[in-house]
Amino acid sequence: MTLLPDLDRGTPNAIAATDRPKRDKVAVSFEFFPPKTDKMRQNLWTAVEALTSLRPRFVSVTYGAGGSTREHTHAIVTRIQREVGLKAAAHLTCVGETRDNIDDIARRYWDAGIRHIVALRGDAPEGCTRYEPMAGGYAYAADLVAGLKAVADFEISVAAYPEVHPEAVSAQADLDNLKRKLDAGATRAITQFFFENADYFRFLERAHAAGIDVPIVPGLLPIGQFERMVGFAERCGAKVPDWLHARFAEMAGDPAALRAIALEVAITQCQALYDGGVREFHFYTLNRADLTTAICEALGVVPATAAMTDA
Repeated sequence: MTLLPDLDRGTPNAIAATDRPKRDKVAVSFEFFPPKTDKMRQNLWTAVEALTSLRPRFVSVTYGAGGSTREHTHAIVTRIQREVGLKAAAHLTCVGETRDNIDDIARRYWDAGIRHIVALRGDAPEGCTRYEPMAGGYAYAADLVAGLKAVADFEISVAAYPEVHPEAVSAQADLDNLKRKLDAGATRAITQFFFENADYFRFLERAHAAGIDVPIVPGLLPIGQFERMVGFAERCGAKVPDWLHARFAEMAGDPAALRAIALEVAITQCQALYDGGVREFHFYTLNRADLTTAICEALGVVPATAAMTDA
């Protein structure tokens, strides 16, 4: 039996509860970003509401370059945890803040009941061609992790790069950097998005050989808009395979067909990861729920009301 949705009927949730295969339990988490307009704000909370029923392990909220969304991030994270009842994680970066300021931000999160931080180096500020550590700030993500653990006993997630960070001098140097972040106190790594599972599994093998034994959760980006995704990939060094370009090019101008391809690509990728032993997935939602919901349901992660009905 196929795990793909009934694409001919255009119904992403077309897999009946009685037809779902018996599977090991899958855990999911979701990433959101602070909105810039009223319309985007509405989209965010619509997505949060829709994805809450999937009972994610946690949800995270990104932090703009140079702390540009600091207050928005704080407000969204605390509201999600206080009003929605989900475990929320806040992103923090090294860019544009002194150590004292970051420590103060971390204390505010702890006092608000936030116990999970996604600690990142961050991108170079706008107008800068490369990242430079700020005087008086945390230089790199490993330093940030150690500083956060000194503030309070946070759960800390960090970034990993199956295809190598674009600024790393080598794959080994990149792996060494991940190990430094984990040795500093991080308890989980979440990968940059990727489309070739072989890259992820090779990365896991190298990480395990280096003595890394924490979860390395695959980060996945459902393709809502192909050209937008390509732009993200160019900035973060992720590969967009030729076959993926070809699949979307052949259906250009047909929104329904493009959505069907996006679902097929993502569900097929997740199925192959599952078959390879993966039981936890992190989705970069771009504040949209539709594709992510369909992919999760194909993995057997169904809305709470549906789960109760199935039981």
